[in-house]
Amino acid sequence: MRYNFFMGYLLLGGGAEFGGRMRDLDRRALELAGGFDAPLRILPTAAAPDRNHIHAGNNGVRWFQGLGAVDALSLPLIDKASANDAALAKSLREAKLIYLLGGFTHYLGQTLKDSLAWNAVLQAYRNGAVIAGSSAGAMVMCQFYYDPYEGKVHEGLNLVPHALVLPHYDTFGKNWAPRLTREIPGVTLLGIDEQTGVLDDGENRRWTVRGRGGVAVYRQGDVRMYKAGESFSMASS
Repeated sequence: MRYNFFMGYLLLGGGAEFGGRMRDLDRRALELAGGFDAPLRILPTAAAPDRNHIHAGNNGVRWFQGLGAVDALSLPLIDKASANDAALAKSLREAKLIYLLGGFTHYLGQTLKDSLAWNAVLQAYRNGAVIAGSSAGAMVMCQFYYDPYEGKVHEGLNLVPHALVLPHYDTFGKNWAPRLTREIPGVTLLGIDEQTGVLDDGENRRWTVRGRGGVAVYRQGDVRMYKAGESFSMASS
C-alpha cells in the first residue's frame, strides 16, 4: 500500500544519531514539530532483541532534553503486544515528533507492521508530525529494506515509496549497494553517512542533506553524491 497523503515531515538518518553534527538537524525537527514544548516520543523497539531498548531510549531522551525538549519520552514498545497497546497508540497519535531508533531492522519492521502503534504514527503524520528514523528506523520507513542477517529484501512501512536506505554508508552500508542495485534496479537507494540525515520539505518533497557527511543517491544505474546543504528530489529526473 502506498500512502498518498501529506501533512508532516520525514527525517531519515544514517546512524550514530545522538551526538556530534546531528544537533542542528534535530533542532530543526523540533522546530517543525512545533517547538520545545512539542510532545516527542521515541521508539526503541529495534533495540529490544538484545535488551538494549531501555538504555537506547534513555539516550534519546537525554539528547533531546539537552536540545531543549520539554516533553520527551521513550515508549516501552518492544513487541507485538505492546505495539497493539491502546495507551501507547494514543501517546503516539498525539505526538508531534516520533523518532524510531536503530537496531534490528526486520524485528522493527515486523513489530510495527499492521499494528495499532503504526496506525497511530500515520495519524500523527497526517496531523503534521515529524516522523524520524535512524539506521534501522530509517530503513523500515521506506518501501523496502534490506535485512543483513537474512540477506533478504523485505517490504517496509512505505512512508517513502520506491526507496531503500543504506545506513552507515561511510562504514559498511556502501558494501550492500552492488547487490541491491542488481536485485531491485527500479528502487532508489539512499546511502546515508553516520551523523548525517536527510529532511524533506513537506509539500514539494525535496530532501536536504544535513550533518557531518553526505548522501549517495543510486537511481537508474547512476549514483550521485550530495553533501550537507544540498537538496535532491526522489522523483526520477
